[in-house]
Amino acid sequence: MAGNSSRRGAIRKSGTKKGQVVGSGGQRRRGLEARGATPKAEDRTYHSAHRKAKAASRKAETTQQRRRYAEKQADGPEYVVGRNPVVECLRAGVPATALYVAIGSEADERLTEAVHLAADKGISILEVPRTDLDRMVSNGMHQGIGLQVPPYQYTDPKDLLDMAMGSSRPALLVALDNITDTRNLGAVIRSTAAFGGHGVLIPERRSASITAVAWRASAGAAARLPVARATNLNRTLLDWAKAGVQLVGLDADGDTTLDHYDGTGPTVVVVGSEGKGLSRLVRENCDTILSIPISGGVESLNASVAAGVVLSEFSRQRRALG
Repeated sequence: MAGNSSRRGAIRKSGTKKGQVVGSGGQRRRGLEARGATPKAEDRTYHSAHRKAKAASRKAETTQQRRRYAEKQADGPEYVVGRNPVVECLRAGVPATALYVAIGSEADERLTEAVHLAADKGISILEVPRTDLDRMVSNGMHQGIGLQVPPYQYTDPKDLLDMAMGSSRPALLVALDNITDTRNLGAVIRSTAAFGGHGVLIPERRSASITAVAWRASAGAAARLPVARATNLNRTLLDWAKAGVQLVGLDADGDTTLDHYDGTGPTVVVVGSEGKGLSRLVRENCDTILSIPISGGVESLNASVAAGVVLSEFSRQRRALG
């Protein structure tokens, strides 16, 4: 009977509560707690700065790998490939350590001559599988032949100057500024040796170096003429100027013409690139800016040709003095 029954009404047993009866269950409190500093833009995976940072990191890593590869290649031997280039290098007397011939290569006059020249010079001749030759030279256009050339041994700039100043003839040196074409470098070395120069100075960076192509362009003169490498070309030229040599820069807008310059004293001929010419600092430190008289229909001369013209004139002046 209602009101008198001892039966209890429906109640929830303890431990069976399914949710919070009152309050938020701590959600508001947890929502107000500090979550730390806001991450940088590049640390947020959804932000564009994060993608840019990853791309920059990949680029830097690739650049570093290329630099390490270039340093490794610079320390190791170099290869002249192709039948005509190999024959030309052997004819020019380029120092070589080995001649590699791919097994199964079709013999012709150039291959036969290369083998005979290498044998006469005492150069090792090795037959290797074509796949091995591909791997060594990193160039599939080798035509089945490759000539191994040892790394060039550069002279110290101070030693080069001391040798030139101690010579019985007045010092005649050539410095190259911004010359990046190895053929021009080889041609300048050849002209310097031909006209009685004592050596060539090149910068360590942003410049052509003595490679197999330069060897070939110099017609073997690189084996007889010392080439020095300067860490800082401008500072080296200033040190040479203090030692008593005249710095003569070549430029089409020079204030002195070749016809009116006396090149019989100790001289350093500074040659710039065809496009950019002499760099600003090097130009400012030159004692004279020399121009070569040319026909009005021609704007400028090739760098190696200009160097050859000036060296020829200086050599003529020195011969005239006896």
